[in-house]
Amino acid sequence: MADGKQGSAYAVEFKEVARTFGTGSALVRAVDRVSLSIQPGEFFAMLGPSGSGKTTCLRLIAGFELPDDGHVLLEGRDVSNVPPYERNVNTVFQDYALFPHMTVLENVAYGPRMRGVSSAERFARAREMLDLVKLRGFEDRPPAQLSGGQKQRVALARALINQPKVLLLDEPLGALDLKLREEMQIELRNLQRRLGITFVYVTHDQGEALSMADRVAVFNNGRIEQLSPARELYAKPRTPFVARFVGGANVVEGEAAQRIAGLSQSFAVRPESVQLFSTVDDVPAGLATADGTVLDVQFHGATSRWQVKLDAGDTFTATLNAGHMPRVAESPGERVRLAWERGAMVILA
Repeated sequence: MADGKQGSAYAVEFKEVARTFGTGSALVRAVDRVSLSIQPGEFFAMLGPSGSGKTTCLRLIAGFELPDDGHVLLEGRDVSNVPPYERNVNTVFQDYALFPHMTVLENVAYGPRMRGVSSAERFARAREMLDLVKLRGFEDRPPAQLSGGQKQRVALARALINQPKVLLLDEPLGALDLKLREEMQIELRNLQRRLGITFVYVTHDQGEALSMADRVAVFNNGRIEQLSPARELYAKPRTPFVARFVGGANVVEGEAAQRIAGLSQSFAVRPESVQLFSTVDDVPAGLATADGTVLDVQFHGATSRWQVKLDAGDTFTATLNAGHMPRVAESPGERVRLAWERGAMVILA
């Protein structure tokens, strides 16, 4: 799946890239003929479950893995067999990979040090980076005295000090608690906008990808299922896998699609688009409906999440706002009627 304008130098480009591991019956196609292009200055996310190929693609960009077939290009240059140290990219890892015996300032200045930059210049640049990530005053601390969020900022500063054209981020927020993770999402996005550097962000968290990225590539079994702007990906998933993985849509396939909606194709409906009634309520005309039995109701404060086993065989989820709760007992075994606008159904490939 190629994407982007033709005739210009992309920040990153894959042309039919393949990477396998193992041999014989143990052969794994980690990346299976992937083509994509990433614009300069774009915040690009690779999203997918464990083993889908997203991290291997990141390692192919970094040079930690080499393709078995196809081509990896950086700014129009084929780097398929170029070692990592000759690529103008840097990587931020989930575990930060900070040197425990160095201070914060020494950690950030490590890259220029390896390039032979003078002590005065590299420490001056390191302080500028610490200003950028709001860590001025932490120069002399060892990593052991930092919080998780502070360590992440140090790792970012160290990756940015050499002014890479592309910054690769491998699940960088995975070790943080929810509140700090949400705060760091905002900071990362703002930092990327200020610097204008191409960010390639790997995550299994669809909320992270949707909230930060300009475009998202959804990976499954070594291939890209869909590559779209974040809003389009959520509103118009193209396959059952994408519909389920991004936003947890209800997917109806096969005979159930025919019985419920009179459709010969699979379709998806977002949980927030589903209304819930008792079986004796008058349902507004024109809505698609399906009867079922309540399996579970989960209270989430502002919303409640209802799991309903449909008579047609599928299990549906309805996310209801606290101010719009139905006149139905929140008890397993209760009979209910689900309804949704026909325009809310997305036809799937």
